[in-house]
Amino acid sequence: MSGGQQQRVALARAIINQPKLLLLDEPMAALDKKLRRDMQIELQTLQRQLGITFVLVTHDQEEALSMSDRICILRGGKIVQVGSPRDLYDRPMNRYVADFVGKSNFFAGTVDAGGSSLTAAGHRIGGHTTQTLTAGQAASASLRPEQISLTRQPGAGISLPVQVQTRIFLGEHTEYLVKHPDLGAFLVLVPRQAEASEGGFEPGDSAHANWQDGAALILADD
Repeated sequence: MSGGQQQRVALARAIINQPKLLLLDEPMAALDKKLRRDMQIELQTLQRQLGITFVLVTHDQEEALSMSDRICILRGGKIVQVGSPRDLYDRPMNRYVADFVGKSNFFAGTVDAGGSSLTAAGHRIGGHTTQTLTAGQAASASLRPEQISLTRQPGAGISLPVQVQTRIFLGEHTEYLVKHPDLGAFLVLVPRQAEASEGGFEPGDSAHANWQDGAALILADD
């Protein structure tokens, strides 16, 4: 039997006795990407139809975000944060969670007076925080790659001159690794439509990385 068929047989055997809770330990780790997505949809459909609580253990963050109602992040055997996928993605309680769930850029610096911005390599980065921070405290500004746009001319808000290092086409998006002379390298995820309007960028091109002032999440260093 194929990997997908084996998983379906194992699942049928597990649910035949109508358990109240079903533990799934990396059930799709050996499947290819397309088959894994098909199995994810099947599992979600079954869970809703049967009303059984599924506890899914996975190291695939995308899988956890797409399948779960609630996610528990563990570190060193201890619970760090529990919440909905959107809560963990948009409002991580610390840098560890922000780095673990999805991709994020971190700009290290020190907290400014007021606690809602920091200075990194001489650049002020405005943001917001869910923590209690003090002026001068070591912290990082977290920005998701999709929060940043890439243009040929300076954009609104914060706009930094960068050089394109790499370009990876992902279908509906293109992922760029860009480099700023002071802040270093970071990722930018550009939607296909936005890239078409700018004509696209190649490694070595000069560009401007832009984001809304205040968009960054300021997090104390762990």
